[in-house]
Amino acid sequence: MEQELWITTLFDRALAAPANAFLDAVHYSHDAAHPWSDWFICEVLVVLFMVVLFSFLRTRLSVDKPGKLQHIFELFHEFVHASSAEIIEHGAAKYVPFVGTVFLFIFFMNTLGLIPGFVAPTMFPFVPMGMALAVIVFYHSAGIKANGFGYIKQFLGPVVWLMPLLFPIEIASHAARPLSLTLRLYANMFAGEQVTDAFTTVTKLAIPVIFISLHAFACILQSYIFMMLAIVYIGGAVSHEH
Repeated sequence: MEQELWITTLFDRALAAPANAFLDAVHYSHDAAHPWSDWFICEVLVVLFMVVLFSFLRTRLSVDKPGKLQHIFELFHEFVHASSAEIIEHGAAKYVPFVGTVFLFIFFMNTLGLIPGFVAPTMFPFVPMGMALAVIVFYHSAGIKANGFGYIKQFLGPVVWLMPLLFPIEIASHAARPLSLTLRLYANMFAGEQVTDAFTTVTKLAIPVIFISLHAFACILQSYIFMMLAIVYIGGAVSHEH
């Protein structure tokens, strides 16, 4: 097996029993000596970091004297709201918490791989797949909530005689979305990590810095693309005109 992260080794030594018990209960094949995965540990670290960050931010919120951290997240909220309102239009504000969280969660997971001793969870297919499925479930739920049972009309087309043709096409299109979201994020992060690691290993400092900078930009870009696609899917699902 590949060399696991130092923090994963600590979990394997200290908490192997509960991990093995859970994996055995769900009948998942695994190495009993190494039940914890690098991607899972790093994903949990990101979750804990976000909980601590926003708990700290909440205690520092102020109308009269907002701090730098509050200013940063207020600008981020305005950016996400503006992006959502441009596409979703009606009632975009209620979807901002979800799409904003999607962006931040993916961004923090992406950038964790830039820290020595850790990996980006998004370079493992399970994580992008989980994020993709969360988006798919959310936008279908939003569509049903906004349009009721009339939501099914979006799969049938504008005229009756086209329904037999358009319905399977629409179903295939929606079924392909989680695969598209998964592969786009996974492939870009995996490739970026491999290229950066390769140049870091065989070249001097100057060239790795260039690729690390490019990879950092890709971390932001892929988070933004994933969020914007989620917004587009939600906008299409909740649109009454559509």
